[in-house]
Amino acid sequence: MSVRGPVIAVDGPAAAGKGTLAKRLAKALGVPYLDTGLLYRAVGRLVLDAGDNPADPAEAFATRLTPADLARKDLRTPDVTRAASEVAAQPAVREALIATQRSFVGPEGAVLDGRDIGTVIFPDAEVKLFITASAATRALRRFLQQGGDMQAPDAALVLKETQEALSARDLADSQRAVAPLKPAGDALQIETDHLDADQVLAQALAYARERLTR
Repeated sequence: MSVRGPVIAVDGPAAAGKGTLAKRLAKALGVPYLDTGLLYRAVGRLVLDAGDNPADPAEAFATRLTPADLARKDLRTPDVTRAASEVAAQPAVREALIATQRSFVGPEGAVLDGRDIGTVIFPDAEVKLFITASAATRALRRFLQQGGDMQAPDAALVLKETQEALSARDLADSQRAVAPLKPAGDALQIETDHLDADQVLAQALAYARERLTR
């Protein structure tokens, strides 16, 4: 039987800063990192490439993911984001990807970020974090990440549309029947509206180290 090292689960909604935190945590702790959302994006991309509807059964696409699918540079487009949300709502797709996520963790442990790591994938994770922020804050971050210019004539409109899209995804993710987005009961919740990346890392790292030394 293989030995699993400690798991640091980092969950939260889109653009809350969980990906940035998870990568930095993994580097600080010297363990591998997996962006589990990329799995669903890759499935959504394959569905779109096949000309299929992401709302239709997509388990077949989930069962044939390859490392090359995860390395594609076109997994963060708006159409893939929508497709990922739709395929992620399918129980068969989520079930097909559970083993992939769990098998990622070796004896040294790992940091995984997503939406159900601490509730479904690793409910026994040694460290659970839930990273969140207001929709307005997350929309601004996403806007700037995508090269948005606050001085552009359409900046206010783009920000509004980005916030609406994030809110719609939050609603879909939190209300889906299988593995809804929610903090684990024993997760440390960190709201990042008024914290920079270094402050979030400091809080999370102190908590993780305290938990891992128990």
